Amino acid sequence: MALLRGVWGALSALGKCGADLCADCGSRVRFPLGVSYVPRWFSSTVSSYPKKPMSKYVRFSKEQLPLFKAQNPGMKNQELIKKIAQLWRELPDSEKKIYEDAYKADWQAYREEINRIQDALTPSQIISLEKEIMQKRLKKKALIKKRELTMLGKPKRPRSAYNIYVAERFQETKDVSAQVKQ
Repeated sequence: MALLRGVWGALSALGKCGADLCADCGSRVRFPLGVSYVPRWFSSTVSSYPKKPMSKYVRFSKEQLPLFKAQNPGMKNQELIKKIAQLWRELPDSEKKIYEDAYKADWQAYREEINRIQDALTPSQIISLEKEIMQKRLKKKALIKKRELTMLGKPKRPRSAYNIYVAERFQETKDVSAQVKQ
C-alpha cells in the first residue's frame, strides 16, 4: 500500500492524476499485483543502466572470433567457438591475467556508474525502478513455469466437457469402423 501511496504522491506532485496521464498516451504498465495502472513513461529507468562488463572468457572470444573467421571462412560459428574455447583452456595464466585485469577495471567503472546513478534517483524513480524489477522477475517466473509445464506435457488448461465427449465418441466410432471393414 505504501508503494501505491508513493506513486500517487509523485503523480499528485506533478499536478496530474493517473487517469489524465493514461487518457492521452493510451499505453499503461500493469502493477505486478494487478491493483493499479501506471503510465509507461513514468518508469524506464532500468534501460538507462549501464551493461555489466564482459567476463574474461567473453572478452577473449570476442577478440578471437573475427581472427578465426578470417582464417577459416567456411567453418560454422559453433565450430569456431569450440576452437576458441580450446585455445582459452590452453592459454597460460599469465595471458589470462591480462583479461582478468581488464575485467576488474571495467567492473570497478561499472560499480562507480551504478552508484552515481542510484545516488541521483528521486524517491519516485526508486519506486518505479523497484516496480519494473518486480515485473521482470514475475515475467521470468511465469516463463519458467510455462516451460516446465510444456516439458511435462501438461495441457494449458483443463479439457472441456465437449472435448471429452468427442474423444470418447471418436474411440467408439473408430472401433465400429474397424469392425465394419473386417
